[in-house]
Amino acid sequence: MDIIIWIATNVFGEAAILLGFIVLLGLVLQKKSASQTVSGTFKAIIGFLIISAGSGVIVNALTVFEPLWKEVFNLSAEPLGEFMGQEGFNAKYGSAVTLAMTLGFVINVILARFTKLKYIYLTGHMMFWTTTIFAGVVVQAAGDISFSKLVIFLSIFMGLYWTIQPALTQPFMRKITGNDNIALGHTSASVALLGALAGKVLGNKDNDSEKIKLPKGLEFLRDSNVITALTMGLLFLVGAIIISFKDTPGAQELIAAAGDKNFIIYAIIQSFTFAAGIAVVLLGVRMFIGEMVPAFKGIATKIVPGAKPALDSPIVFPYAPNAVILGFLGAFVGALIWLVVLGNTVGYVFVPTMIVLFFHAATAGVFGNATGGVRGALMAGFITSTVVAWGQFIMVKMLLSDTIPDTAMWAADSDMFLLGPIIRFLSQLFF
Repeated sequence: MDIIIWIATNVFGEAAILLGFIVLLGLVLQKKSASQTVSGTFKAIIGFLIISAGSGVIVNALTVFEPLWKEVFNLSAEPLGEFMGQEGFNAKYGSAVTLAMTLGFVINVILARFTKLKYIYLTGHMMFWTTTIFAGVVVQAAGDISFSKLVIFLSIFMGLYWTIQPALTQPFMRKITGNDNIALGHTSASVALLGALAGKVLGNKDNDSEKIKLPKGLEFLRDSNVITALTMGLLFLVGAIIISFKDTPGAQELIAAAGDKNFIIYAIIQSFTFAAGIAVVLLGVRMFIGEMVPAFKGIATKIVPGAKPALDSPIVFPYAPNAVILGFLGAFVGALIWLVVLGNTVGYVFVPTMIVLFFHAATAGVFGNATGGVRGALMAGFITSTVVAWGQFIMVKMLLSDTIPDTAMWAADSDMFLLGPIIRFLSQLFF
């Protein structure tokens, strides 16, 4: 058990190590030279860490963006009441979660080996959080469930989810990438699928976001880095100007975070920082994919013939950078709408987690653009905000109210929101 927990923590818990090991194994199975093996493994790990570094920059910028707009709309989350909380939950069920995650991955590999669903899920951090959230739902629904029952149930469900999810999104992934080399392994799959289907029905495929014709004087907008900085700059700027005229404690706290700088200038710098984070992510994706795909052929050939790696959401960003921003814009507008609607219908103050909204809506935007162009990307973003807003309400109020509602407000994702009620139903049925 100690060995399994060590592996779960230090291999599956460290995505760079897990993916580096996968690349190393693939290169060894192809009998590459020592030089090629070391180079490929190191570049894959470095590429992934570049993606992580870029994501960290994005997250840091969004930690300013989110409270900025919360303060604009005078939002404050209501107390959640008595609940176990993530720390208490980890102490009691953490071992079950890590063991279930490990066994679920084994089931994923076995299913990929012996079925037609040739996908191996490699997004380690999402494997952990999804298993944790679903464990919370099971405990909420079934009460004090035994260790073995929780592990067996979660292992089977997670193994099936990690195998089937990439298969469902792959038809659209082929359309996006133009090949069948990689798959999407991320909890944004549900909104990506919904966005692609909405784009197909209501969008205009010919109006591709990456082929938008611009007047000569606006050709600089063709550069995805420029359009990202411009879009986020406007959003940061508007929010900062509004905050500058407010005298609330929240506004003063935000202004104080700028230190000696003018708050509006500080906000504009954050928008450029966000754009820099996107540029870093795209660089890392190109480097990582350049090593992962050739190396994975060794595993596909020797262990799981024909297998494809299912990877994190930023893997699709380079294929339609404009759609990434359009998806987020659609989600941002949707989040503002649902803030008002939820507050005035069910009395719930939706906490729009911009990190979740960005990565999920950006992914959905790329999928929506593939089938419905600009309109499809925007609709996909709006769908994302809809799923996240109502999903958060249901998850916090009904599915995790006594266990980890705090985690649901910042670590729960689109697939978790949609699969949560199914997990609850199955838990009540079996336990």
